[in-house]
Amino acid sequence: MSLDTLPPPGRQWRSRMDVKAMPYALVSPYFILFAAFGLFPLAFTLYYSLYDYDLAGTTEWAGWGNYAALLADEDFWNAVVNTVAMFVIATVPQMLLALFLANALNKRFRFRLAIRMSVLLPLVTSVVAVAVVFTQLFARDWGLVNWILGWFGVDNTNWRAERVPSWIAIATMVDWRWTGYNAIIFLAGMQTIPRDLYEAAAIDGASQRRQFWQITLPMLRPTMIFVVLNSTIGGLTLFSEPTTFYGGNVDGGSQGQFQTVAMFIVKQGFREFDYGYAAAAAWLLFLLILIGAAINFLFVRRIGGTK
Repeated sequence: MSLDTLPPPGRQWRSRMDVKAMPYALVSPYFILFAAFGLFPLAFTLYYSLYDYDLAGTTEWAGWGNYAALLADEDFWNAVVNTVAMFVIATVPQMLLALFLANALNKRFRFRLAIRMSVLLPLVTSVVAVAVVFTQLFARDWGLVNWILGWFGVDNTNWRAERVPSWIAIATMVDWRWTGYNAIIFLAGMQTIPRDLYEAAAIDGASQRRQFWQITLPMLRPTMIFVVLNSTIGGLTLFSEPTTFYGGNVDGGSQGQFQTVAMFIVKQGFREFDYGYAAAAAWLLFLLILIGAAINFLFVRRIGGTK
């Protein structure tokens, strides 16, 4: 190639920049938004968790005092127990129901698309509407749940006044809203499994149940990890369902019997106006989510024989 056919130096430089810099420019909006709405709030919250910061804007250095006070706060530990308990009660049956629902939706039947879309209807329903319905279902005197339990000789249960019953009621509400969503994600994962594996297993005489346990579950492990981690984050930051279950009050019952950590943070920050204390609680919730996510990741990762 002669020198006359070479592009000008300026155009060569722009060409190299297009190749090297354009990929970074295309992905930069995500990192800019993540820095603005993810990293900055984390750093801001961590900074004020080390101060006594109130509504008037006065700040006084507290060091680790807010964290020490939280670890000795019975109300905080009550909220932690409530959160973990409702998370376990809601997540375990939710994952099982979503998994088996997805397996059923993965088969061939009439009106398959319409039925698949219908399982997402609870998700698009207003949280307030869901709370109104479930409050009536779990009403003490005229609720449908107590009426059905009365057939078996069970006395009426005050679902909002007692600790464990309130956990069950809220977990039921969570499962009703999110089971269909997780089932669709599981279904998407099942659609990626090669059909040849099932055909080969059927030729070898494997039943559909054995195919599910020996092929579907191991191949679905990456999707299960995503769903479990996502459910862990959502379950440990539970706020809307228990708040609306008690009429929009963040106290979590007369004795805090179903107050979650997220409700505790909102109460401390926006009712008690102790922003430093609320920020410290938010960071402890963040650590709780990391621990819960790690435990669930290690548990789900062993499905299919992974060590």
